[in-house]
Amino acid sequence: MLAAVKAILLDGLLAYLFYNTWVAAIALVPVSIFYLHQWREDYCHKKEQEFREQFQNGMQILSSSLKAGYSVENAVRETEKDLRPLYSKDSRIRREFNRMIHELNMNLTAEQVLKDMARRIRQEDVDNFVMVFATAKRTGGDSISILKNTVQMIGEKIEVEREIQTMLAAKKMEFNMMCIIPLGMVLYMRMAFPEFLIVLYGNIVGVILMSVCLVVYGLAWRLGTKMIQIEV
Repeated sequence: MLAAVKAILLDGLLAYLFYNTWVAAIALVPVSIFYLHQWREDYCHKKEQEFREQFQNGMQILSSSLKAGYSVENAVRETEKDLRPLYSKDSRIRREFNRMIHELNMNLTAEQVLKDMARRIRQEDVDNFVMVFATAKRTGGDSISILKNTVQMIGEKIEVEREIQTMLAAKKMEFNMMCIIPLGMVLYMRMAFPEFLIVLYGNIVGVILMSVCLVVYGLAWRLGTKMIQIEV
């Protein structure tokens, strides 16, 4: 709902600044829809990052339980207990482990349970972990050592991404300011010197010119968002 309110305000602001008529807000509805789509992508990406860190902690606890001598089934149950002080009941990692325990109680094998979790989550780190676990289980290898190395690799990958995001934080702030400044300048001109911009409103030449400016602004914003998104 908050994102929808922001989209509506953005729609009205662009209509006011670029066309000086609220009727233009109807034509700019696709902009609001695109904003909501972009917001959803960013929000999902943020939640995925949070879950990856939760998953890393969960697998570290699971690996420690296996090293302590627990079977895989009991290690999953012990991991869920250890996660309780760390995350709320509604957190994604707690829900996943509760579902895994429920499936184990239905006499499903640990491999089936983990594969089912991977199908639900559809995340590369989870897929890799489950694939390594299943392979080690079938081949009879040192599963504890293999899982420990896998968890360490996932942790290193997450740490690299965290360092990259830290280095990009200042650039993201600069990018956000650069996105706000053009709109702020137009708004300042509208409020302080309206006679300078009045010639751009109410005529076909002005509409075309302002539309071109809006398109260029949108393309620059889109290019900027792509430049500050770095995946490992």
